[in-house]
Amino acid sequence: MAKTEVEVQFTFTLRIDESFLQHKTDAERKAKEAFVLELLRHGDISAGRAAKLLDISRWDLSDLMSEAGISPFAEVTAEELAAEVETAMEVLGNQDDESCHK
Repeated sequence: MAKTEVEVQFTFTLRIDESFLQHKTDAERKAKEAFVLELLRHGDISAGRAAKLLDISRWDLSDLMSEAGISPFAEVTAEELAAEVETAMEVLGNQDDESCHK
């Protein structure tokens, strides 16, 4: 599936006192953060892309992810994790064998 750039814009009308307009910029920033974090949560974008879209560092993104309950690690099943551990053990075992022959 080809990826294309798409502009997403949310528009809605609220009847509020003009004194509340001072919060508009902060609310827009938080809405953008929420949307980008939701894309990240579902794996639609990478962490690097999310940080770029929000114009923040990866460290700041890590903080936002933590606040939003988004793990920086891909979810894996117990079977997948066991297979990765087994592979790592085999690699480490091969390294020990090689170091003995030097």
